Amino acid sequence: MDPLAILQAVPDWVLLGLAVAGTGAAGVSGAAWRVQRRRAQALERSLFTVTHATDTTVDPRSGLLARPEFDNAFNAAASRCRQRGGEICLMVVDLDDFGSVNDTLGHRAGDKVMREVSRRLAKAAPAGSAAMRMGGDEYVLMIGGDIEQAKRVAAALQELLAEPMALGDHRLQLTASVGIAAYPTHGSRARLLSCASAAMRSVKAVGGGDWAVYDPQSAVDHQLQDSLLADLRVAVEKRQLELFYQPKVEARSLQVTAAEALLRWHHPEQGMISPAVFVPLAERHGLIGAIGNWVIDEACRQAGVWRKAGLRMRVAINLSAYQMRQDDVAGRLQKALAANELEPGRFTVEITESLALENTRATQQTFEGLRRAGLHVAIDDFGAGQTSLAYLRQLPVSELKMDIGLVRDIATSGDARVIAEAVIRMAHALEMRVVAEGVENAAQRDLLVRLGADELQGFLFARPMSARALGMWALDPSNARRGGEQGGFRPSLYVTRQANVA
Repeated sequence: MDPLAILQAVPDWVLLGLAVAGTGAAGVSGAAWRVQRRRAQALERSLFTVTHATDTTVDPRSGLLARPEFDNAFNAAASRCRQRGGEICLMVVDLDDFGSVNDTLGHRAGDKVMREVSRRLAKAAPAGSAAMRMGGDEYVLMIGGDIEQAKRVAAALQELLAEPMALGDHRLQLTASVGIAAYPTHGSRARLLSCASAAMRSVKAVGGGDWAVYDPQSAVDHQLQDSLLADLRVAVEKRQLELFYQPKVEARSLQVTAAEALLRWHHPEQGMISPAVFVPLAERHGLIGAIGNWVIDEACRQAGVWRKAGLRMRVAINLSAYQMRQDDVAGRLQKALAANELEPGRFTVEITESLALENTRATQQTFEGLRRAGLHVAIDDFGAGQTSLAYLRQLPVSELKMDIGLVRDIATSGDARVIAEAVIRMAHALEMRVVAEGVENAAQRDLLVRLGADELQGFLFARPMSARALGMWALDPSNARRGGEQGGFRPSLYVTRQANVA
């Protein structure tokens, strides 16, 4: 076969790993090699400059690589290191106090800052680097060089971030905590990200605004994470994961109408572990897909058990970003619902506002699949981002869940009340129901009822509880069919009893 044809068939990420390293292929002509170099140079630029994402190859908020493409580039570079020697470095970059940007200037300004940080990251990085946004305000940069070069890049990045950013009338200066780890010096490919993250946290712990190289002597935390990750891998099959359920109540009658499934982990030695600890761990190490599938199956199974026991409970689950980007999630939900004889219209999937904003081809296909399946779709944490009315109308959404930040201040802040009222009116104009979560006191409840919220959720009514506890509460003769503040369930939730509650 013609060498030029061979090169044209090489996957981009493999070509990038070869060309950036300066390695060639035996028998390739000079002309063919120049074609390869031009393609590689274009790829080097595209790692940072793609701004119009239409699929899962690019993170739409930052314009950097999506996780799979970053992993491909990293694996190619690591393979080169094994074959020819040398080092590559991973740098975890976490912006310091970025939450205050969203709080004071809004999430739209925060998104602009993330784009600008991506541009400055590209400017600081040497040719052939790859970068991704790992989540929130955390980035990962891979460079083909040793620790000394990584230190220089970290110092250059700090200088670039210190240059003021213009955001309307505001001028913003940022700092970042940067952790550096080298392959193969600090361990395997699988461990390198955790090592760099540990180094970043050591900077964050002393105030941020600096960089640190991973210190193997401080690997205790890393070893604990490794242990926790190993335990998490077997948690599903050993039935250590559990879904708790928090009821939602109809605003005017205060009758229970539905329940949201919330993930919990009962560790055999450490007890209950917060999702805030293990969900990011699952996302970083590729376990979130399996856990998300388990949540779908378990929530449908439990709803089926309740139905047979006489309780036709509407159940809501949260879909992760990973699930929204998979082309089979709607089909998996349909299969689980059918297996448990459940109506799709009585099952809700909640999707965060930030995820709905991605507007990639993959997420749009998932939205369309959910619509065709007849599922009830809700936008969670609404009000935390900048979803436009025009875009919201395009989504097959029948419910908005107001962000807890709006609800928290509604009884004490006139601005919060105005925003909450506007959200409720807007949703009703678009024929959507409104759920207010995080309701903790009677003043919040009364205001939300007066403003027209449809459902309420929060500690004022019930904390998350086990499936068995919720079933016993609903089917206890002293509680069933009793409305009002005392915790009755809507009569339409009851059918003829056939079996146990759990």
